Amino acid sequence: MPTHHDNEAGDSPWHLGAFANTLRAADRSPATRRAYLSDARAFVAWVTARASAPTDVTKREVRDYVLYMTNRGDQRSSVVRRRASLRAYFGWLLERGFITDDPAARTGAPRPVHALPRLVVREQLASLLDDDWGDDEFALLDRAVCEVLYGAGVRVSELCDLNLGSVDFSSGLVHVVGKGRKERLVPLHRRGLSAVRAWIEDGRDEVSSATSPRDALFLNRRARRLGPRDVRRILDRRVARGHVHPHALRHTYATHLVEGGADLRVVQELLGHESLTTTQIYTHVSKSRLQKVHHESHPRG
Repeated sequence: MPTHHDNEAGDSPWHLGAFANTLRAADRSPATRRAYLSDARAFVAWVTARASAPTDVTKREVRDYVLYMTNRGDQRSSVVRRRASLRAYFGWLLERGFITDDPAARTGAPRPVHALPRLVVREQLASLLDDDWGDDEFALLDRAVCEVLYGAGVRVSELCDLNLGSVDFSSGLVHVVGKGRKERLVPLHRRGLSAVRAWIEDGRDEVSSATSPRDALFLNRRARRLGPRDVRRILDRRVARGHVHPHALRHTYATHLVEGGADLRVVQELLGHESLTTTQIYTHVSKSRLQKVHHESHPRG
């Protein structure tokens, strides 16, 4: 049954509406569908000066489009993503028999440059972990949240999903449910465990209400399960100087482990990374930090 997408401008002969329907039927995430469609539409808008239908598009047009985006100053990561969208789009056209040759296959694309993650500077870490915030319920909450973020290196979403039963105080381990519902155990240091215990024993009941989720470890000021925005507000409120993104604490945790001599595969397991390649970025971070320290402190640096 046709949808309003089937009648959108430019759907024939480019079949963008049918492409949208296929993405929806394949249960792709809304973000992926939006990206694929907007990228395909942008290419169609650009290429119509040269081609009136997908069958007119050659590898040269696709290469020129990549070059056009690069020369325009688009970030490499964006160009790579749009290139992937075009591969999906033209692959679909080929599969459906709308074209007989795929112009997006095996065409070059700029390699994505992975920027080194931003770390939390020592002064900011000190203000988050060592400053005296008092002992009211929200000071206890904020302290526990910061200690777990840096002490266990969890993602913000993982921290927000923690339940009361997630922390084993006898073993000092935190049960974390990560991406793809993959579970892992992460050690938490004594100060972190003490901060979580203080929040549970002296703060949580003060914040909790009748409608609060019973099992949630961390609650926000509205007595609901803590969310990523709440975590960002905590850091903004507690950092003495500048801004700290929650994910920067995870990066700092991993970098400090690598600098301390931790085996990379252990760090991979602690972070819940699928691939060791993802974890290897922290070796580059450590090298760049060493170079920076050398440059700033050595007489001939």
